Amino acid sequence: MGIFQVGFISVYLSDSLLSGFATGASFTILTSQVKYLLGISIPRAHGPGSLVQTWVYIFKNIHRTNVCDVITSALCLLVLVPLKEINECYKSKLKAPIPGELLVVVIATLVSHYGRLNEKFNSTIAGNIPTGFMVPTSPDWSLIPRIAADALPIAIIGFAITVSLSEMFAKKHGYTVRANQEMFAIGTCNIIPAFFHCFTTSAALAKTLVKESTGCKTQLSSIVTALVLLLVLLVIAPLFYSLQKCVLGVITIVNLRGALRKFIDLPRMWKVNKVDTVIWFVTMLSSALISTEIGLLIGVSFSVICVIVRTQVPRATTLGRLEGTDIYEDLERYKNLQNLTGIKIFRFEAPLYYANKEFFKRSLYKRTGVDPTLIIVAKKKAERKVSRELAHKVTENSGISIKTEVTVQLSKQEFEFHTIIIDCSVIQFLDTAGIATVKEVFKDYKQIGISILLSNCNACVIDSLRKGGYFENGNIHSLVFYSVHDAVMFASNVHQKNGDWEANTFC
Repeated sequence: MGIFQVGFISVYLSDSLLSGFATGASFTILTSQVKYLLGISIPRAHGPGSLVQTWVYIFKNIHRTNVCDVITSALCLLVLVPLKEINECYKSKLKAPIPGELLVVVIATLVSHYGRLNEKFNSTIAGNIPTGFMVPTSPDWSLIPRIAADALPIAIIGFAITVSLSEMFAKKHGYTVRANQEMFAIGTCNIIPAFFHCFTTSAALAKTLVKESTGCKTQLSSIVTALVLLLVLLVIAPLFYSLQKCVLGVITIVNLRGALRKFIDLPRMWKVNKVDTVIWFVTMLSSALISTEIGLLIGVSFSVICVIVRTQVPRATTLGRLEGTDIYEDLERYKNLQNLTGIKIFRFEAPLYYANKEFFKRSLYKRTGVDPTLIIVAKKKAERKVSRELAHKVTENSGISIKTEVTVQLSKQEFEFHTIIIDCSVIQFLDTAGIATVKEVFKDYKQIGISILLSNCNACVIDSLRKGGYFENGNIHSLVFYSVHDAVMFASNVHQKNGDWEANTFC
């Protein structure tokens, strides 16, 4: 994935999605640690809905709670939480954070060992931890056909979790993350350990939060972590034999408080952007109630759908002019704007493509108050009705003359405006359907004597219109203008000069 530069998929991991994913995953991690705090043994839940299943198992076995583990957990919480707050409040004054986790682990191990908590109160302890490494061997290539189908989703999920955590902490500490570089790192971390019977590697939310909350800032912390783990695996692992598992559970839960605090920011998030808040809730709930992997996939899919929906039903407005200036803005948002006599200015705030072409036409007809398709159909019905009536009353020659007069009268219907200017400043691109829609609108309004002018078109839009045959005679300057004001001046001058101005003047 790194070689093929697939890191661009990280752009779909928005801030609200990452925050919701971290919070939802925090609930999963918190739930997995509750059994250690209570000192109970429950079956391990697997698959979607494992969080709910775990809580069901917890409440079914709540009567087996170990009082010693509960008291130890409470004491550890009373020590760790204040130390965390002190480190956070006085981090600018402290030369180094107070190592609360280390102190708690050392003291709890000594108390458990000399107090014989496991023997007296049946407290759950770490127990025997084997030391040393397994002998490196070549991977069993015969397994490839069986695991190849699962390898791709594992790789994508591992990358997504790693990059999501990276982006979350990068934003917090003010640095940038290169997604493709992360892929190379993850790949290296999986190729080399494959010879040592290691599990698939990716970032871990709980461990990352623990390291970040204790003040780790650089890659040097990973070297220190690796050295400590080597020391534990090779030498001092037996010293943690008496350490209660509830102590480790408390350390993990305390370091989740940052992600859980996101609920405090929800009111502010809702005021800023309601769609982002909904994305946060969907990702958080799906990550917590279904699974972290499926939750991340649901969050990304829902984010993409929200983007599509927002471009499919965008804001469409009519513009007015600020008196004495060449400034044109939304009539609904700003005061003291004037409607122009004989001219309607329409703005469509999204790309024009196949998904929103019908909405574009409906919005244009609604904002201008004139639906040319209905007028054209009504005119044709009236002409047919007149033709049928005249066929019974007059001779063939005189009928043709009268019919022509009636048709001319019907085509000269009066409207409040003679020109529609479409402000294309927010239209980033047009697809084939969008080009066809602009041509259709131009043709329909032309038939009822109303001209269409375009303004503020970017180069991409102009190229698309040119390739789509919109400028049949190549006279681009009579139809497209640099600004709305230029189009307004052109339409006003031509209408004043020619009196009754018709759209075919500019073809």
